[in-house]
Amino acid sequence: RSLHRLVRHRTRGAEQIRNIIKGKVVDIAKGPATAKVKIDIGNGVVITSSVTTEAAEDLGLAVGDAVSVIVKSSDVIIGK
Repeated sequence: RSLHRLVRHRTRGAEQIRNIIKGKVVDIAKGPATAKVKIDIGNGVVITSSVTTEAAEDLGLAVGDAVSVIVKSSDVIIGK
């Protein structure tokens, strides 16, 4: 799916996506069920996202691709 279609699908109803960060894919580690995608967003900051392997393949993700990281606060977990 294109980013536009993905964002439109995910923002139906009361949900709203407020944080979209542009970056570049620097690594993809695909497993049988999930893929860990590392995205360089600049200034030495890399965000790692865990997505299904199917989603990574559907998006056609490859190292070097320009992508948008979409952050929903309900999905951010911080532990210590």
